[in-house]
Amino acid sequence: MNTDSIVDVTVDRILSNLDPHSTYIPKDELQSITDNMNGNFVGIGISFYIQNDTLAVVEAIEGGPTKKARLKDGDRILYAKNDTLYGEDIDSEKVISRLKGEKGTPVKLTVLREGDLLDFNIKRGEVPIRSVLASYLLNDNTGYIKIDRFAETTYDEFKTALIALLDENITGLVLDLRDNPGGIMQRAEEIADEFLEDDKLIVYTKNKKGNVEESYATSKGIFEQGHVYVLMNENSASASEIIAGALQDNDKGTIVGTRSFGKGLVQKEMLLDDGSAVRLTVSRYYTPTGRSIQRDYKNGKKDYYTKYLERYQNGELENVDSIPVVDSLKYVTKGGKIVYGGGGIIPDVFVAKDDSYDNELVMFLSRTLFLRDFVFEEIDNNRKGYEEITRNEFLYDFEVSERVFKNFQVYTRARNIELDYVVYEAQIKMLIKAKMAEQLFDKSTYYQILNKNDSAIKKIFDIQSVISE
Repeated sequence: MNTDSIVDVTVDRILSNLDPHSTYIPKDELQSITDNMNGNFVGIGISFYIQNDTLAVVEAIEGGPTKKARLKDGDRILYAKNDTLYGEDIDSEKVISRLKGEKGTPVKLTVLREGDLLDFNIKRGEVPIRSVLASYLLNDNTGYIKIDRFAETTYDEFKTALIALLDENITGLVLDLRDNPGGIMQRAEEIADEFLEDDKLIVYTKNKKGNVEESYATSKGIFEQGHVYVLMNENSASASEIIAGALQDNDKGTIVGTRSFGKGLVQKEMLLDDGSAVRLTVSRYYTPTGRSIQRDYKNGKKDYYTKYLERYQNGELENVDSIPVVDSLKYVTKGGKIVYGGGGIIPDVFVAKDDSYDNELVMFLSRTLFLRDFVFEEIDNNRKGYEEITRNEFLYDFEVSERVFKNFQVYTRARNIELDYVVYEAQIKMLIKAKMAEQLFDKSTYYQILNKNDSAIKKIFDIQSVISE
């Protein structure tokens, strides 16, 4: 009998009766979650692909030990401390078990590069897990920053990106928080502080005893005069909503997209003796006008998530008039703007969710590893040629050839994936190009290519053109 699994299920059922966001984290999942929130993990720092029974380096992660040791994308790792890392029995689990270890411990790697065998002595260390995925200029005066979660390192990453964009003389900033589930509340408060004038209320929390804690903007904000556009969708939650609520209630910037998730509960993590942990709700947070944006959960967790899924059927992702509002939860900002509590942040400018087949295709392909693997093989077959292309040449001049497109058709069909290659040729080529950009350059270049056809960003350009007229 597996007593661990019984305990896991029992504790999870008990917590499910409290609220939707009090959760149990089994010990075998806790380390990964902790690493994600810390913004780093211990390892050598590579993403890899097992190609023809051989371990190939897809990316030596920037800031990690492997990158510092000058391993390159495309290197084949044959041995780790004389343990073989090639052959028919090689798999991801075996690779990870050979490469991971305690911080500061060494591992000797034997690498095949362009026909030469090279030895590298690498000391395992902290590898950054970036939460700011992209930062670049959208146009001459508008920057773009994409944050995928709020970890310990997020504010520092954001501040570095914002300073670099300010050096380019931006007057506007698009902060992309779509699909950002939240994370550490304090990091969101620090980011909101960069946009708000001194002593503006950012957020406050209240526990069951009625104790209130308030967070105010300080004098350190460096983008208080610029205009910020916050991109939100139905998966933007928690800390993401704190930023959007703080800006909206202080009449700062513009919230663009669809209604956010609606999570206004604050959790505290407590470690258990067996190495697992629980996250218990300890308070609610409120936006500056006094709104709680937490969705109702009185009918239990199942109903709570069922009602979230109903957004996809009731039309609210296509039509702003379908978003339910409660008059008793209506608030007015100092600037006279009407805002609502009780179910997420309703955007200032609504942009319908793109549920066309084109977009679903983009989402499907972007999530699959086979696109990454196909692109790796394409680059690897002509690595020197691709690496001679500059970033600007790739962005503005490079086009995915018919040869590469046909190879992709063969590659997907061999894996029993059939697409309408004629109708969606342009979209597929765009995705291939974006994934190539990610492997050749960085995530910012990847998003720069994908965002060219983004409907929410196009809406922001429309808003800017009206303002400038």
